[in-house]
Amino acid sequence: MAHFEQLHEWSLTRHEAVELQKRLRERVRIEPLQRKVETIAGADISFNKFDPTIYTGIVVLRLPTLEVVEEVGIVGETKFPYVPGLLSFRESPSVLEAWARLKTEPDAVMFDGQGLAHPRRVGIACHVGLIVKRPTLGCAKSVLVGKFEEPGEERGSWSPMIDKGETVGAALRTKRRVQPVYVSPGHLIDLEGAIDLTLRCDGGYRQPEPTRRAHLLVNALRRGERNPTSESDGDARPASEGQASFDF
Repeated sequence: MAHFEQLHEWSLTRHEAVELQKRLRERVRIEPLQRKVETIAGADISFNKFDPTIYTGIVVLRLPTLEVVEEVGIVGETKFPYVPGLLSFRESPSVLEAWARLKTEPDAVMFDGQGLAHPRRVGIACHVGLIVKRPTLGCAKSVLVGKFEEPGEERGSWSPMIDKGETVGAALRTKRRVQPVYVSPGHLIDLEGAIDLTLRCDGGYRQPEPTRRAHLLVNALRRGERNPTSESDGDARPASEGQASFDF
């Protein structure tokens, strides 16, 4: 089982959650990777704003082959309301439930969401990173905070995302002449490391393979095509991208 340390209770008011985010931000460590990443998990979460049902998928891939090592899908209920900027309190308990069911402990975790590129600099990648004590990064399909210049057209081109004078992430071109993704470090990784790791996870799509495959798993759960808490035989195949999830 993959382990984590429960840092706080989840039954909080909105004000308590904001104050907790401010305290957690002080504990986030943005630093170069300390060891080689050989396995990486992709995590994605999907829900409807006014429905407590939440769908969560974690898919673990091996680098550099991108073969699927394991996957876990959870269908559950969330107790925290939909509040932009506080979505990690709505989503994280389900992510941690899925994490606890993994048989492998991934070296790093990529979220379809935000890290530092968050109003209080503590998106879900930061929040969960502190709990699982693994390098984490956000790789979002849309911008929450940060202004940037359009990066070059070639794969690997990037430009910094700036919010209130601080570099919080990067607009990264993962495929030539395709709209960039928005990468931000979460915990125990820096921006350069997050960009490099994202590019290492190239499966030929705009979205890197860890979060793309997690996204596909979540969509299958929503359609009832996959059983929750399933494990992959490593023979997952590419498919088209489906419904978007929330990037807060």
